[in-house]
Amino acid sequence: MKPTHQLNLKQIHFLWRALASVVASLCLQSIALAQLQPGATAPGFSAPAALAGKTFTFTLTEALKTGPVIVYFYPKAFTSGCSIEANLFAQATDDFQALGATVIGVSGDDIETLKKFSLGPCGGKFAVAADLDRTTMKAYQATMFFSSAMASRISYVVTPDQKIYFTHASLNPDQHVSTTLAAVKRWREQIK
Repeated sequence: MKPTHQLNLKQIHFLWRALASVVASLCLQSIALAQLQPGATAPGFSAPAALAGKTFTFTLTEALKTGPVIVYFYPKAFTSGCSIEANLFAQATDDFQALGATVIGVSGDDIETLKKFSLGPCGGKFAVAADLDRTTMKAYQATMFFSSAMASRISYVVTPDQKIYFTHASLNPDQHVSTTLAAVKRWREQIK
């Protein structure tokens, strides 16, 4: 009797899900290994930015003079995950401001796109910066593992002494706001 090696649909589906899970796990591990760690010096940067449709130059060292800065990287303006994340940051802007914190989103999008994004999903509440040459993404180890042309989804809390206090890396946009807000609150408690 010859053994049969045909798989049924249920087995194929199970194998496909197992493979997808392994690939996702490896992707998340590579993101976690690639990010700057708490205690590291945050790279300084200046970039063209947009807030409520108006352009200006964002400079990290200037923003840090007023308190901590949440530097969050996202892949591309107006994509579903990035729009969700921007909207969540917009909803929490008052909470961040009450703690003296500034939020800046960074992507490889051009400034014209970001002017529209700052009015749309960002709700005119916080600024987004253009990193066309990807130098800031690279300095923060925030490029996609498979393409240095796009930012990964990583959020950093940078304290006024220009140190990384907290890092959250996840392709899922849902927890970036709550975890960075909680980190800023912890930092505020520690400096009292």
